[in-house]
Amino acid sequence: MSPDSQKIRFFRSRIPAFACKPGCHDCCGPVTTSSEEMARLPVKTAAEHAQALDDLSCPHLGPHGCEVYGERPLICRLFGTTPALPCPNGCGPEEMTEPDVVAQIHRFFRETRQVLV
Repeated sequence: MSPDSQKIRFFRSRIPAFACKPGCHDCCGPVTTSSEEMARLPVKTAAEHAQALDDLSCPHLGPHGCEVYGERPLICRLFGTTPALPCPNGCGPEEMTEPDVVAQIHRFFRETRQVLV
């Protein structure tokens, strides 16, 4: 397992889960992610990426929500779990992601190659 994979696994374990409002995809816009995380997602065509960008959406957002929820990138997991990325519908976990973990994740973002999902 690569060092980045180990970090991603650690970060995922430290970001609390919560239930989103059914049918909501308000935070599913264009985001960037590490190359390591992108490699875990299904490949989309250039046309699918272009359409999602035109719609200010994500190419992995389907008619019933996120099609890659189990493998969604760290940035997607952070939405609603930190005051800097609040859920627009007020959803969130009982306890937010610890500030030191958020800082480590942001450092990971800065130190790794990021690509548009």
